[in-house]
Order: sequence, then C-alpha cells, then structure tokens
Amino acid sequence: MYEKDGEKYFVVDGHAHFWDASPENWVEGQEEYAKGWIECFYGYHQLGPEEYYWPMEKYQKYSEETIMKDLFEDGYVDKAIFQPTYLKAWYKEGFNTIEQDAILAEKYPDKFILNGRFDPRDGEEGLRELERQHERYGIKGVKCYTAEWHNGSKGWSLKSPEAKRYLEKCEELGVKNIHVHKGPTIWPLNKDAFDVKDVDDAATSFPNLNFIVEHVGLPRIEDFCFMATQEPNVYAGLSVVTGALMHSRPRFFAKVMGELLFWVGEDKMLFGADYAIWVPKWQVEMFVDWDYPEGYEYDDFPRLSTEGKKKILGLNAARLYDIEVPDELRLPAASTEADSVKPAVS
Repeated sequence: MYEKDGEKYFVVDGHAHFWDASPENWVEGQEEYAKGWIECFYGYHQLGPEEYYWPMEKYQKYSEETIMKDLFEDGYVDKAIFQPTYLKAWYKEGFNTIEQDAILAEKYPDKFILNGRFDPRDGEEGLRELERQHERYGIKGVKCYTAEWHNGSKGWSLKSPEAKRYLEKCEELGVKNIHVHKGPTIWPLNKDAFDVKDVDDAATSFPNLNFIVEHVGLPRIEDFCFMATQEPNVYAGLSVVTGALMHSRPRFFAKVMGELLFWVGEDKMLFGADYAIWVPKWQVEMFVDWDYPEGYEYDDFPRLSTEGKKKILGLNAARLYDIEVPDELRLPAASTEADSVKPAVS
C-alpha cells in the first residue's frame, strides 16, 4: 500500500518475474541469444533512474530476498502477478517458468498470484499441460509470448486455429485473463510477431475472456488504441509504459497516457512494474505525482484524477483477479457500481 497526502493506494503489480538468465543456465550453442536477450533487457533497465541500476551479475539472477524486499518492503506492492516467459530454446531450465515462480507463490500465497502460460505450437501435449497448471496451481490467467522461438518457428498468432483451441480450453477451465506481450521487441525476436493485429479477432471470438495487452503495442500506440476501444474485453497493461517512458521520455509518456485515457479509459488500464527490468518503488511514486508536463498542449486529452490513479495502480487488476481489497482502500460505492467496464469512446 502506498500513502501520500492522505490518500491510500492499493497496489497490484500486474507484471512480475523471477528469472534466471545466468550463464550457467544458457543452452550450449545458443549462448549468443541467451546473452543477447538479457543484455537487451539490461538496456531497458537503464531507462529508469540511475540510482536504481543493478550490476549485470545481479540482473542475470537475483535472490528471493531481493525480490521480496523490492516488491513488498520498498515497492508498496500489495499483490504481484507472476507472468512466465519460458524461452527454453536459449535457457536450459527456462528463463522464467511457472515452476520457478511457484516456489515463491506457494511460499508467500498472500503476496503472489501465479499465472500460467501456453504456446499453441505444443499441440495436444500443451493442452494437457494447461490443464495440469490449472489443476496444480489454480491459475486465473496465462501469459502468451507470440514471438517466442520454437523448433524453427519464430512466432504464432492468436488468430490461428491452434491458438483458438487453447483459448477454448482457457474458457472451459475458467482461466479468464489472457496476458499477451505486444510491444517493444527484444533481440533477437521479430517485431512483426509482437504486433497487436491478431488481438481483436481473438477478443471478438472470446468475449468471456479478458485480453490484457502488455506494453500496449508500443511504440505503435495508435494501433492498439483504435483496436482496444472497439473491444470491451481488451485492457491496457502499462508495464514498459511506466518503466521505460515515465522517467526517460516524459513527453512521449504523456502522449501515450493521453491516448490511452481518451480511447481506452482509466477503467481498462493496469499497472505493471515489469520487475526486475525495473523496481516498482519509483514507478508508483512518480505515477501518483504525475500530470501532463507544462509548456505543451495536452488540451484534448482527459485528465487523470486521484481516483483514476487508484484504479490503474491496483483496483482494476483486483477486479479482474477477484482480489479482496481492504475497505479503507476501496473507492466509494458510486465509483464502483459498474463492474462491466465500457470503452472510453463508443
């Protein structure tokens, strides 16, 4: 929980990882890609404030003590949602698997929510694995990495018949939150596979599922906004938006936030620190203080109130994941009547 000027904010970090990119975990013969991946992450890391930089050795593999301190002691986070990213083509035990995340999620069940993952290229075996994840961990969401390499394939689409079988399985199991990485590419993955163009077809076909588009299609923000405003079950995941832009590119951040607030609306935006690319502490503090910069025209963008910031920092994610929010951190009843969120523009 974060408190400032008499206002209390319930914080859900909707995008957290517990990764291992240490050299000991690199697949033999794939070292170039394993090393390049984490170095690309490290470049994004340096878009945050300098006082929060880590040395590369720590960045490759950090401890349980580090993540617990950064998220919950220093970072104001009430709940963190683990989003797995496997990358087993380059990392022996995977970069950030559900099994890695489950170690902490089961040890600290009051702190973490554990999401699963699927890749439709895994076929029938993958469907059984999705069922196992739901049975074993009770997952309510999955993370999809549509540009991940797999047996010579360099990506997949949510529009494919194979993907629809997995979405049908999610619907059957009650795994309702589909987090999809759509935005900045990470070397050596392909930008085209991260394009948002396949999201609206899936969202229309599966209206009972929520599609949280992580990184909102950056830098192609208009593509995301025009798609998301027509789909009531598409949400904006703000990981990377806050971490990469709020400090280093404040005017571009203002434009992105303005577009999101105008087209998508504050009821469909979810905070994510993208730990451990960045820590949540400075992001929460800066976001609560944020307003459009002076000396620039933002007159055609909606303003973001304290109430809106509370929704984005935690209450919207709490609604999607059925997280119990303490009474003192909820909005007044008049602000929370409509649980069925509507687009900002209709």
